[in-house]
Amino acid sequence: MSPISFRLAPRASSAAVAAILVLFLTLFLALFLALLAPQPGWAQSPPAAAPPAQDAPETTPAQPGDAFGEDTALTAKTIVYVKGTGSWDKAFDTVTGSFKKIKAYLDKEGIKPAGLPMTIFTATDDTGFDYEAAVPIADAPKNPPHGDIVLGQSPGGQALKFVHRGSYDDLDNTYEAITNYLDDKRLEAKDMFIEEYVTDPIGADANKLVVNVYVLIKPPQTSPG
Repeated sequence: MSPISFRLAPRASSAAVAAILVLFLTLFLALFLALLAPQPGWAQSPPAAAPPAQDAPETTPAQPGDAFGEDTALTAKTIVYVKGTGSWDKAFDTVTGSFKKIKAYLDKEGIKPAGLPMTIFTATDDTGFDYEAAVPIADAPKNPPHGDIVLGQSPGGQALKFVHRGSYDDLDNTYEAITNYLDDKRLEAKDMFIEEYVTDPIGADANKLVVNVYVLIKPPQTSPG
């Protein structure tokens, strides 16, 4: 199973449980309404007008020019980052908590970011993930970070870029589309992917994020001879 598939696994099980609960509640409501229905011969009031149908919530549409499978060469950057582990159901809170630590350090040292914040997922399984929440900086600081905050380099190499618009939870739909794209193109992802936040994950509306997803691709295997 690819790391992208692991990103989707816990959401799939939650959806199944939700579907069962909805089915149970629907059957219970139907039985309850049948018991309350007027019997033949009773005086009946004219049926009330049905309420107007409500539109389903709209998903955030892609914008013209949004990348989906765009070949990209990632350049390694100097970063300060917080390393940790998390569970998928609390992923957004986990990574934003790490970014708050980094922001406090940068503000204290008077260092300005030199790029967009990113989360580097270094390992995943069906319950959680290992990650590095990182912010690029121009140069190594005079007062190096210590404790939870570390100085390092972001990954470089060939990758595919995908753009997500919407809530963090809706990223699962984007990852599903990415998985299908990789399968169709017969591409194999490395055990690492990156989320780069165009909108600041700390202060932005969590339902209106713009996220660049970078999937690092393994080079094609060449047959001997």
